[in-house]
Amino acid sequence: MHPFVFFSLALCSLSIASFAEATKTLRGFSVDLIHRDSPLSPFYNPSLTPSERIRNAALRSISRFNPVAHTLDENKSPETILIPENGEHLMRFHIGTPPVERLAIADTGSNLIWVQCSPCVNCFPQDKPLFEPLKSSTFNALSCGSKPCLYFPPHQRLCGNAGECIYGYGYLEESITAGLLGTETINLGSKVENQTVNFPNSVFGCGLYNNLSFPTSDKVTGLVGLGPGPLSLVSQIGDKTGYKFSYCLLPFTSNSTSKLRFGSEATITGNGVVSTPLIINPNFPTFYFLNLESITIGQKVLQTGQTVGNVIIDSGTMLTYIDQTFYPNFVASLQEALSVEATQDLPFPFNFCFPYRKILAFPDIAFQFTGARVSLNPKNLLFRVEYRNMLCLAVVPSNLSGISIFGSIAQIDFQVEYDLQGKKVSFAPADCTKI
Repeated sequence: MHPFVFFSLALCSLSIASFAEATKTLRGFSVDLIHRDSPLSPFYNPSLTPSERIRNAALRSISRFNPVAHTLDENKSPETILIPENGEHLMRFHIGTPPVERLAIADTGSNLIWVQCSPCVNCFPQDKPLFEPLKSSTFNALSCGSKPCLYFPPHQRLCGNAGECIYGYGYLEESITAGLLGTETINLGSKVENQTVNFPNSVFGCGLYNNLSFPTSDKVTGLVGLGPGPLSLVSQIGDKTGYKFSYCLLPFTSNSTSKLRFGSEATITGNGVVSTPLIINPNFPTFYFLNLESITIGQKVLQTGQTVGNVIIDSGTMLTYIDQTFYPNFVASLQEALSVEATQDLPFPFNFCFPYRKILAFPDIAFQFTGARVSLNPKNLLFRVEYRNMLCLAVVPSNLSGISIFGSIAQIDFQVEYDLQGKKVSFAPADCTKI
C-alpha cells in the first residue's frame, strides 16, 4: 500500500458518489476476443515460427499457474499473488463520456476492471493518452465507506483526504495497480436493436500507480476481470445479462477473433450440450472450479479419486494441468493407447512427446466432469513441434496435489457457457469459425 502516499493530494478534488446498480434487462450481445498470438494482436510477432509461439504460450502458462498453485497451497488471497502475464486474450471497450476506446487484457482469473488514469504517479507506457476522469461527465469517485470499496480486504484499501476509496490490487513479483475506485459508463462496443450497449455506474479502478513486472504492449491500457467476484465485469452487468457469459475459442493462429457473449446470446442449446456444477470457493473467489471425476482413454477409465472442486477452468492458461499424483497414470495410458515411443530429449516445458506421425490412430479421450462428459480431439491435447518433428502433449503435471486446470487449448472449438446464477458450466462441441 506504500504507493498511496504519492497521489493522495491528486485525488482530493474528485467528486464522491455512491454505488448504483443497473436494473434494465438486455437482450444478448457479443464482444470480440483477440488472442495475443493472433495476427490481429499488438503482441503478434511475424518472425516467430508456430513452434516458437507454442513454446512461448506454454511458458506463459507456467508463469501463470505457479502463482495460482502457490496461492492455493499457502492459503493466500488470490488478488495478492496472481499474474495476468499479458493474458491470452484481449478485448476492446469504451469508457467515459465522451467515450474513450481502451484495449485491455481479458482475464477469467481476475475480478477487477481497471485502466491507467491521469494524473499518473507511475504508469507503464501506452500509445494512447491516459484516461482523464475529470474530463468525463459520467465519472464519480466512490467513498471509502461504499459497498464496492468494502469488497477489498482492509489491507487493500484506505481512505483518501476527501473520504474517497483508494484501492491496491497486488500481483506477484511486486506488480501492482493502485488508485481511485470510481464509477463510470462502460461501452463494450456492441449494439442491441441498433442501440449501443452502455453500462452506467460500472465500478472500475482508475489506476494512478501501475507497476507491472512483466512486459506488455504499449497498446494495452488495463485489464478486464471476468472472474466470479462482485467487482468483475460479469458480476457487475449480471442484472442486465442474467449472470451468463460464454465464449467459443479459436486456435490462436486464426486470423479471426473469438467471441465473448453475454445474456441470451451466451446460452448454448441443441444436441451435444452437457452441463456440470459450477463451484465458487469463498476462500478463493478469483477462480471458477469444477469437479473432474475421471478421464477416459479408449476403454480405460482413470478415476481421479479427488473431492469436489478439484479443477479450475481458465481461459487464460493455455496448457491443461493434471494433479501430479494422477498424471503418470494418465500419460502411461495415453502412450499405450497411441502405441508410441516417448521421446527422451524433451523440449522444455513439455513432459511427454513422441515422433510425429502423419496418420495417428487417436483414441476416444474424454474428461468426465460431474454430469458432463467432454470428448477432446487431437487439437485439444497435442502440439506439433515442427523443428523437432514431434508431437507434444498439451497436458502437464500440476505442482499442487489435488488441483488441476482445464486450460484454453482443451477448450478450442467448444462453446463454453458460465451460468453464475444457475451455478453451472455447459459445453458443446462447435466450429467456432461459424459462431
